[in-house]
Amino acid sequence: MIIRPVEDADWASFLPVFHGIVDDGESYAYPSGLANDEVRALWDEGAPSVCVVAVDATTGELLGSAKTGPNRPGRGAHVATASFMVAPAARGRGVGRALGEWVLAWARDRGYAAMQFNAVVETNTAAVALWQDLGFVVVGTVPEAFDSRQHGRVGLHVMHRPL
Repeated sequence: MIIRPVEDADWASFLPVFHGIVDDGESYAYPSGLANDEVRALWDEGAPSVCVVAVDATTGELLGSAKTGPNRPGRGAHVATASFMVAPAARGRGVGRALGEWVLAWARDRGYAAMQFNAVVETNTAAVALWQDLGFVVVGTVPEAFDSRQHGRVGLHVMHRPL
């Protein structure tokens, strides 16, 4: 697996992943039906943030993507945040872990003090377990803040990890 900055050619493969995950209604609060240029603006915010893709080293298949950068501007810019999407066909292959480790190293190398995830859906147990395994702790849960298609209103965890 190779993790590298997103390129224009990657969007044709990533956009269906993004739309499928959002439409699934279990892990992201983004609205369905965003135009492709809206997705690009949301997912690839530009400096000081960075957007990367994970691709299969042999086939070039897009496996997933992550974006990372400051959680807040100004006085909150010493804490990083990140978001992740793994292609359904690539799940269970370590893509999320590799992207998680990559963003943690990126943030540490740039002098961030910590990383915070603002909205991890509590019923997304695979993601919660992965982030806990990578050293994140749930510092709070906003009750009924996410309207899961399958479970109804569930909590959103705020997760934190010092770097």
